[in-house]
Amino acid sequence: MIRRPIYDFAAVFRHLTSPLSTSSRFLFYSSSEHEARKPIVSNPKSPIGSPTRVQKLIASQSDPLLAKEIFDYASQQPNFRHSRSSHLILILKLGRGRYFNLIDDVLAKHRSSGYPLTGEIFTYLIKVYAEAKLPEKVLSTFYKMLEFNFTPQPKHLNRILDVLVSHRGYLQKAFELFKSSRLHGVMPNTRSYNLLMQAFCLNDDLSIAYQLFGKMLERDVVPDVDSYKILIQGFCRKGQVNGAMELLDDMLNKGFVPDRLSYTTLLNSLCRKTQLREAYKLLCRMKLKGCNPDLVHYNTMILGFCREDRAMDARKVLDDMLSNGCSPNSVSYRTLIGGLCDQGMFDEGKKYLEEMISKGFSPHFSVSNCLVKGFCSFGKVEEACDVVEVVMKNGETLHSDTWEMVIPLICNEDESEKIKLFLEDAVKEEITGDTRIVDVGIGLGSYLSSKLQMKRKNARERRRHL
Repeated sequence: MIRRPIYDFAAVFRHLTSPLSTSSRFLFYSSSEHEARKPIVSNPKSPIGSPTRVQKLIASQSDPLLAKEIFDYASQQPNFRHSRSSHLILILKLGRGRYFNLIDDVLAKHRSSGYPLTGEIFTYLIKVYAEAKLPEKVLSTFYKMLEFNFTPQPKHLNRILDVLVSHRGYLQKAFELFKSSRLHGVMPNTRSYNLLMQAFCLNDDLSIAYQLFGKMLERDVVPDVDSYKILIQGFCRKGQVNGAMELLDDMLNKGFVPDRLSYTTLLNSLCRKTQLREAYKLLCRMKLKGCNPDLVHYNTMILGFCREDRAMDARKVLDDMLSNGCSPNSVSYRTLIGGLCDQGMFDEGKKYLEEMISKGFSPHFSVSNCLVKGFCSFGKVEEACDVVEVVMKNGETLHSDTWEMVIPLICNEDESEKIKLFLEDAVKEEITGDTRIVDVGIGLGSYLSSKLQMKRKNARERRRHL
C-alpha cells in the first residue's frame, strides 16, 4: 500500500528553496570529485535550484517515500533535469525500503531523461535485489537490461550467477542463463565458469562441472588456479584422488602454482586412501614447485602415517619439519606420541613428551594417560612415575584415570627410594587445602589412607613390645 504524501508540493517547494539567500541561491557545490573544485550555476529558469542540491536533499531523507516525492516534484519543474546520481540514490533507498514496485518508475524516468544508460544503474539494481534475497528479481534484471537495449557485461552476468547459485533451487536457472548468455552477446569469462563449476561440485554433479571445464578450453577461456582448485576438491570429495592428481599434473605443466588448500585437499585424500607413498612424494614435490609445505601439510602426513601404524615414518616427517624451518605444534607431538604408543614404543613416546614440554607446549591429559597406561601394562612402574613427574613439574593436572592406573601398581611394589620421592612430590604438587581427592584420583586417596592405618598399627605394636 502506498502511503499518503507527508508534504504537499508547495511544502516541498518551500523546503527546497527556503535555505537560499538572494545573493547565493544560484551557487551550489557538486558532490563529485571533479566538480567540487568549482561552483555550479543553477539554471535560473528552474525555481528549485540545482540538480546537485536536489540530489543532496533526496540523499538526506530517511523515508524512501518522501525521497520519491521530492524526486517526482522536482521532475515536474520546467527546465529541470535530475543528475544521474539522484536516480541511483533513489533506487537504493527504495530497494532497501522494499518499495520494489516504485523502482521501475525511476528506471523509466532515467531512460526518458536523456542520460545514456550505463552498467552502473543495473549494478545498483542487482545489489538491491541481492540484499533483499530476491533471486527471481535478480534474474529479471538481466532481461531488463536487454529491454533497455543495454548489453549486459560479464561482471553483471557473474554477479547474477553468484546470487542465483547461492539460493537452493536456482542452480538450473543459473545454468540456463549461462548457456543462453552468448546468444545475447554476453561472453562468459573464467569467473562465470568457476561459479557454475563450484555450484555443480557442491551439488554432487561432478560430471557437469568437468564438462564445463572442457568447454572453457574449447572456447579459449583460460582457466585459473581457482578453476583447478574447484575441480581438485570436487574429485577428492568423490574419492577420485587419481583424477585429482591428473588435474594437478596438468595444472603444473601449464605453469600454474597450486595454492596451499589444493595441496592440503590432495594430501588428505591420499592419506585417507592409504596412498602414503604418493602423499609423501607430493609433500616433497611441493617445495620444488614453489609452495613450501606448512604446518597443516606436515600434520596431515603425520596423522596419515600414524593411522596406518607407521609411527617411525611419522617421526621422520617431524624431523623433516624441523630441517625445513617449520616448527611442530602441540597437535604434531600429540599425534606422533599417540602413534608411537599404539605401536608399543613408549620409550620413544616419552622422549617426544619431554621434547614437547621443553618447547613450551602443554600436553593434553590424553598424552600422559596413554604413556602411563602403556608403561603400567608392562609393569614399568618407575617409567610411569617418570611421566607423571614430568607432567606435574610442568604444572599440568593429571586425569583421575591416570592416577587409578598407576597407584595400585605402586602399592603392590616394594617401595624404592625413587617411588617414595615420587609420592612425596605427588602429594606436594596435587593436594592442597582446597583440592578434592577425586580431582587427583581415588587410588591416591586410598593409598594415603592405607599408609596412615599402617603407620598407626606399627606404632601400637612397637609400644606393646616395650
